[in-house]
Amino acid sequence: MNIVAILPAHNEATRLEAVIQATEPYVDAIIVVDDGSTDQTSVVAKAAGVQVVRHRQNLGAGAATMTGIEAARRLGADIVLTLDADGQHDPQDIPAMLNPIHEDQADAVFANRFGRRNSIPFIRRIFNAIGNCLSFAATGLWVPDSQCGFKVFGPKALRQIDLRMNGYEFCTEVVREAKHHRWRIVNVPTKVIYSEYTIAKGQSFANGVKTAFRILLRSFIR
Repeated sequence: MNIVAILPAHNEATRLEAVIQATEPYVDAIIVVDDGSTDQTSVVAKAAGVQVVRHRQNLGAGAATMTGIEAARRLGADIVLTLDADGQHDPQDIPAMLNPIHEDQADAVFANRFGRRNSIPFIRRIFNAIGNCLSFAATGLWVPDSQCGFKVFGPKALRQIDLRMNGYEFCTEVVREAKHHRWRIVNVPTKVIYSEYTIAKGQSFANGVKTAFRILLRSFIR
């Protein structure tokens, strides 16, 4: 199967090359979606020899992910995996994430950062717990780490997924897609690597509240 990795990236020039190099052994192609970066993100990606799709403006993680999925479809991908470009996900977990797809046990695989002994800041645990509850309220499907960007979509999910939310609320939209299309879901415990950099670039409380309202509002629209 043709496996394509999607790395949505906004101003990740200092981190991107290492993530690309660590991901390459496990996939057939990598697509970096430069989401309106003002640094050298696209330059670094092109120098690494991967495909680059660029948004002129910063549209958000959801828009970047869908752009990457559409580009992967054009490449003839059978399986797509998404992971953050800042280095917080460990590409060594990719084989475990792919395994349920290869064994035809799942249509989509979600990483679960809380399924292993990871050092996760307390405030992040709170935000993720709230996100999980909101996702469940909006979709009726419980996912133990619904807000994680590390996911794998098998052939069925890749054909059907259609994300319309531009921001971080797209993670809940993925859960809704899974419920709507009756995907088989497997949750895989994975490693997470937090640093001052990755913590600082996360959502603020105010943005988290805005995201929550958008999730609830859009859940009644579509």
